[in-house]
Amino acid sequence: MNDFALWWEWLSFGVRWLHVVTAIAWIGSSFYFIALDLGLHRRPGLPEGAYGEEWQVHGGGFYHVQKYLVAPAQMPEHLTWFKWEAYSTWLTGFALLAVVYYAGAELYLIDPNVLDVSAPVAIGISLASLAFGWIVYDLLCRSPLGMNDTRLMLVLFVVLVFMAWGYTQLFTGRAALLHLGAFTATIMSANVFMVIIPNQKIVVADLIAGRKPDPKYGRIAKTRSLHNNYLTLPVVFLMLSNHYPLAFATEFNWVIAILVFLMGVSIRHYFNTVHARKGNPTWTWLVTAILFVIIMWLSTVPKVLTGEDRTAAGAERFLASVHFEPVRDTVLGRCSMCHAAEPFWEGVHQAPKNVRLDTDAAIANHAREIYLQAGRSHAMPPGNLTDITPQERALIVAWFEEAR
Repeated sequence: MNDFALWWEWLSFGVRWLHVVTAIAWIGSSFYFIALDLGLHRRPGLPEGAYGEEWQVHGGGFYHVQKYLVAPAQMPEHLTWFKWEAYSTWLTGFALLAVVYYAGAELYLIDPNVLDVSAPVAIGISLASLAFGWIVYDLLCRSPLGMNDTRLMLVLFVVLVFMAWGYTQLFTGRAALLHLGAFTATIMSANVFMVIIPNQKIVVADLIAGRKPDPKYGRIAKTRSLHNNYLTLPVVFLMLSNHYPLAFATEFNWVIAILVFLMGVSIRHYFNTVHARKGNPTWTWLVTAILFVIIMWLSTVPKVLTGEDRTAAGAERFLASVHFEPVRDTVLGRCSMCHAAEPFWEGVHQAPKNVRLDTDAAIANHAREIYLQAGRSHAMPPGNLTDITPQERALIVAWFEEAR
């Protein structure tokens, strides 16, 4: 059993690492081509069919790039297709979802206080929601709404708001934000697999056959690419959110997620505008900062968190608090079955993150983590498997804030 747990942990680490590597490759190439596309300029004497060009310097060399909206009159012998970065990112992300959230559904996916279902049912809901996202998004893009980018983006934002709220009614807070990221990433990857690459292949096939390609295929692909551009940064946040309980395990986690989408829009608007040489809209950073402050406030309503004194004197204050004994009983009864030198919760063979909460001193030294994870947020216990009560969480908050 211990050998299996060890191998499974390394599998999780390997898949996570591979997912990060492929995501960096996809995001990097995506951001590069968006910047290149916006920075193109036209001049007299460009080859027939060329839309614009850009001169760039990198690594001691000069690059001269020209863009064709359809394709050049003569197809080059070699074409580099930028698609495997997107496919690999989604495949590794789905593998990570299966390894962590499906295999550990009782810990990470299901919260009986939110929706009491079996692991197979929860996994089925998860899979269905990802398929649902692509179908709804694609239908909206192909509808008359798709003819107007602004109206389409507004409707899509409403869909994201609904899904952000809906996921919190189905899964743990951790899984809800992660699934909103997977929901969005599925749309982005499917855009590449189902629309952008097929459209480009149609154009190439027409050229090889001597037919004049229809420019609509390029326009459609560009619209989907634009959507991917604005969705990238929120997806990165949501994929990292499982490390931050103040983002995923608080009352307004779904509102936080939506504000993150707005932050992504404001940040990308700045870079898109600069790359297009249309100004320097620094106001977008102020908007982003304001949104982030609102997120901080929402995560800690009604009080803003402060740091904890980690000196010996600070630990003594937590031990001396009148609330310490009942808090200790709560921690020992709700947390120490995993956070101990020898965990006895089935499937847990080592204290998570090596945090042990099985002695008075250890509890006092980890007061801030207990406060954040189990007091201010509901990150711990995962899925509230040990049924910690609201009164016990309130007691943890009172203990920390009285003693700090």
